[in-house]
Amino acid sequence: MSAPDRAPMTSAVSTYALRLGDDALVLAQRLSAWSSRGHDLEEDIALTNIGLDLLGQARMLLTYAGTVEGGSRTEDDLAYLREERDFTNLLLVEQPNGDFARTIARQLLFSTWQLALWEALQSSADETLAAVAGKAVKEADYHRDHAVQWTLRLGDGTDESHHRMQAAVDALWPYVDEVFTVDDVEQALVAGGVAVDAASLRPGWDRFVDGVLAEATLTRPEDGWNPSGGRRGMHTESFGYLLSEMQHLHRSHPGATW
Repeated sequence: MSAPDRAPMTSAVSTYALRLGDDALVLAQRLSAWSSRGHDLEEDIALTNIGLDLLGQARMLLTYAGTVEGGSRTEDDLAYLREERDFTNLLLVEQPNGDFARTIARQLLFSTWQLALWEALQSSADETLAAVAGKAVKEADYHRDHAVQWTLRLGDGTDESHHRMQAAVDALWPYVDEVFTVDDVEQALVAGGVAVDAASLRPGWDRFVDGVLAEATLTRPEDGWNPSGGRRGMHTESFGYLLSEMQHLHRSHPGATW
């Protein structure tokens, strides 16, 4: 393959790594807000550890994205010096924490998809993405199990916990459709054996999530309004507040080390 032929594929790989890295980074930032605010010490530590796992994934992916695009931007540049429209994360992961049920519902919907993604990406033709997936799949398995156990506990618990869990699933369900949308960038990588066809993960995701909801005595919401745009840099209002908090220190003290 000639250099001109490789250029579009290289750009697509960088974009793909950046998307997955942004997903992990933004959700890590959301979960970090629970640190010292969990309803008990064990859960405080659990959510913090899940956030740290995701941050580790984000670091590997953002570093790789920067390397593939030419090495002019580091992981810190990509995390702290991009503007809102430059982030390509799914809208699902940027949704506010809300109450504990909302955080758990978001984690269930996302980690079920992410685990399936990492499992499939272990066979990627891109050695770096396959290596990241090989490490991350173990973490995502725990993340999903943690979310499942709390979904069952809250859904099939008291009237209040059931109500809150159902409300959380209902509120986040519209953001699911975007998770399985595949654009031209990803289609090209799928054809090259680099990326995973996200749409192909939907049947397995449906079976698993439907099973959890049924066991938790929760009702699967009806499909309807499906907002999208995260992959194109179009975000919800709350994302700007998240970004300003995450980037404040780095932008206020450029070049600082400690």
